[in-house]
Amino acid sequence: MGSLQQRARTGAGRLAGLPAAYPRLASLASGALAALGFQPYGLWPLALVGLAIFVAVVSAAPTWRSALARGWCFGWSHFALGNSWIAIAFTYQGNMPTWLGVVAVLLLAVYLAVFPALAALGGWWLAGKRRRAWPMVPALAGSWIVAEWIRSWAFSGYAWNPLAMIALGPFDRPGLAGLSSFTGTYALSGVVLALGGCWWLATRKADRRLAMVMLAVVPIVVLVWAFPAPEQHEGTLRYTLVQPDIRQEVLNERAFFEENFAKTASLSLPENMEPRLVLWPESGIMDFLREGYPYRFYLRFNYLADPLASKRRIARVIGGNSMLLSGTQDLEIDDGTLVGARNSVTALDGSGQIRASYDKSHLVPYGEYLPMRPVLEPLGLSRLVPGAVDFFPGPGPRTLDLGQYGRAGVQVCYEIVFSGEVVDRSDRPDYIFNPSNDGWFGPTGPPQHLAQARMRAIEEGLPVLRSTTTGVSAVIDAHGIVRKSIPRHRAARLDGLVPPAGAPTWFARLGNWLALGWALVFCVIALVASRRGRV
Repeated sequence: MGSLQQRARTGAGRLAGLPAAYPRLASLASGALAALGFQPYGLWPLALVGLAIFVAVVSAAPTWRSALARGWCFGWSHFALGNSWIAIAFTYQGNMPTWLGVVAVLLLAVYLAVFPALAALGGWWLAGKRRRAWPMVPALAGSWIVAEWIRSWAFSGYAWNPLAMIALGPFDRPGLAGLSSFTGTYALSGVVLALGGCWWLATRKADRRLAMVMLAVVPIVVLVWAFPAPEQHEGTLRYTLVQPDIRQEVLNERAFFEENFAKTASLSLPENMEPRLVLWPESGIMDFLREGYPYRFYLRFNYLADPLASKRRIARVIGGNSMLLSGTQDLEIDDGTLVGARNSVTALDGSGQIRASYDKSHLVPYGEYLPMRPVLEPLGLSRLVPGAVDFFPGPGPRTLDLGQYGRAGVQVCYEIVFSGEVVDRSDRPDYIFNPSNDGWFGPTGPPQHLAQARMRAIEEGLPVLRSTTTGVSAVIDAHGIVRKSIPRHRAARLDGLVPPAGAPTWFARLGNWLALGWALVFCVIALVASRRGRV
């Protein structure tokens, strides 16, 4: 036993000593370790080690400039690894070299690292001049919440992979992420950072037995045991959710449009006459369904060259007692000239009539529009998906009243990652439909995307239905539990009853004001603790 305690003491001492000896190298390593907590890796113990080292190097920073630099080093490696899937998107773009994808990931990390740098600076300042160990943990947690919230909206926002995703449990239970209904995602990120900080505090304790308890027991209890799977309830609305497995290489090729439609249609046929909701992915319908465009656009893009014929054909596939929600594209025409497009979801009933539609609001830079097009286009840069015109954004979250088929909230693809921005709070839906095309995200992007959809379900207390072109498609209940799913690169359909909505959560009522309130709590604790105690 004495030998074991000696080894634990030695290991803890090394953990505490390494960041002080090589602070920037330790910061880079800690950022990469923290990213290993995200899907598909899910290595949360390594992520907490990374966060413990991050807290240590910031605490040891002698000046505010060094704290800023150490936070930036953490952020650069953290986002470079966490966003590595972006490089895969460049392999589907013939106008730009593949190697540019790696450069894009590294340059994006240069910008995103600014936010951990600001969090490190804020935590360093809040901890006070003496920078005691105990105040540093809530100080960094509070600063991180604010910095992550700013990242979600600054310069149109990039909310992918908040630290809170490390806390998400396996498909059958929410894990610590169950707290997000009371805190919001960004405040849960602060909690995760504080857990890593507790490991750092454990290395500083004189009583090594207490340190071992903190290191071994607390994270296991909190991240594994917390929020077990609640009792499941069934809804009343039937659904058919389709994943056609149409690969990115042929998705936008007109020569494959009919084959792709046939593949989707074969998975959508009704099994009986009961009313049902049919869910197709983003890019599920390539034909233009709106009438009134100049005929040349239908002739060029629609397989049947007639929007009425296209709608009738779809209606025959789904049957008279069905309502289809599918990704579509609408055009913006000015005096006969195409000036833009909209990434939409269209509700089409069994008679072929359009009943409602939604236009995507949060567009993907370089994917759906080219920022500063007059400057970048002459340099040879273009969008990562085909198209010479940019998409126009919609007005934001709205609820589509589909009568007996429920009240649908819609978030197209990337939109689902924005905490607090996925539903109309004045008109709460029954469920959220999240069609997506993840075929150009590689092997790591789709699991991360699904994880963030699960977090929105927990926050809002609403089921989320994800239909994707290539996977991962899933039915997620209001507790974030994946009821059914289809893995990547498998053509299949899911049938069942839409899980019922839960009561509005704290977060559903207050949004990100709740997360900022928790940030204030952490900061006040840090300020009080920095002026008291001896640790």
